[in-house]
Amino acid sequence: MPQMAQKLTFGTAMQDWQERIDTGRMREERAARARKIMREQGIPALVATTGENIRYLTGLKGLKGFAPQLRYVLFFAEHDPVVFEHAGFFQQMPDQAPWIKNWRIARSPMAGLAGPGAAREAVRLFASEIYEEIKSRGLAGEKLGLIGVDNASTAALESFNLQCVGAAPVLYEARSIKTRDEINCLKMVAAIVEGAWYRIWENLRPGMRGKQLNAVLARALAEGGADNLKAPSWRTGPATFERGFASEDRIIQTGDLVYAPLCHIQYMGYSSCNYRTFIVGRKPNDREKDWYKILLERIDSIIDAVKPGATTADAAKFFPPASKWGYQSEEEVLSVELGHGLGLGDGYDPPIINRLWSFEHPQVFEPGMVLAVESLEGEHRVGGVRLENMFVVTETGAEIIDHFPRDQILVAPL
Repeated sequence: MPQMAQKLTFGTAMQDWQERIDTGRMREERAARARKIMREQGIPALVATTGENIRYLTGLKGLKGFAPQLRYVLFFAEHDPVVFEHAGFFQQMPDQAPWIKNWRIARSPMAGLAGPGAAREAVRLFASEIYEEIKSRGLAGEKLGLIGVDNASTAALESFNLQCVGAAPVLYEARSIKTRDEINCLKMVAAIVEGAWYRIWENLRPGMRGKQLNAVLARALAEGGADNLKAPSWRTGPATFERGFASEDRIIQTGDLVYAPLCHIQYMGYSSCNYRTFIVGRKPNDREKDWYKILLERIDSIIDAVKPGATTADAAKFFPPASKWGYQSEEEVLSVELGHGLGLGDGYDPPIINRLWSFEHPQVFEPGMVLAVESLEGEHRVGGVRLENMFVVTETGAEIIDHFPRDQILVAPL
């Protein structure tokens, strides 16, 4: 039976009388971890363009771009980073983020929106300015790691005889292990999501639609202190198995099973990934209870298998093969029967637990990893149940950090 993690003793506000989430320490420890791995992999400098990686390396939260490569950071293993920031943020942020010493205006081709000539000019400026920064630090002959840099920009950098290499594994490795403050951010977002689940449970009635539930959810998330008010896609009634399309305007009826992913809800950029299942207007029948019992035992077994030194293969064996439901391949449950790392932004962090990859390509569990594991049971066009828990890997095993009831299908109204 999985253990529950210790709850936070503090809230979202800053206080002088209690140690809470220390954002300065979190920035420094994240950057230090990235630098350590860069040194180990022989990459003295890298360029990162994606928002979550820029934030991980620098602590900066910028514009979510309408085009790629609007902003980027040149990050060094032995020098202060150089932030190439987008318009508006470039003028506004230097006095707001004094820990960043080097600011430049970003050069973006904006996906070629202004035409090929303008794109070529932007790419030329991008590459020449990166080259000058690298050259001034004596690193022109060393490897330059790239994360999220487009092909034209990569070619432009290589025209300066820079040795460009993919550096996504650097950030994957760095981000896989969380600092104490990162773990507390994830515990905080789990607590915010718990409050949102309660409001859904309290308000869910026959006759409602997914859009109405999202209005309830938005208020709960705002009151709880979430960074964003992301609306999930509700699966109800006969659309609850498999997890596929969602009809937000479908009228919820008495006896319907209902679930949604409260995923990508964020606190300080750290994302939730969480499911609970409700039934509307009646208690679950024996078949539905059996589905949920199988589901809960499966999730418990997977979490119990997560220990330092164990691998994703040890946990993945508790997922049933896709053939259990009559599917032909594991790709048919690729993002459905899954364990994955949690962290900054909307994407996943390592490791990944599934039957498709984990047996042949196992990843080792380490203390400080934070993951979520999700699964489902049910019958096509009849109904299905779903559960997902968030948990942290400790020195002795895994501990669940979302404390909302999980042991049975939740009957609504309360």
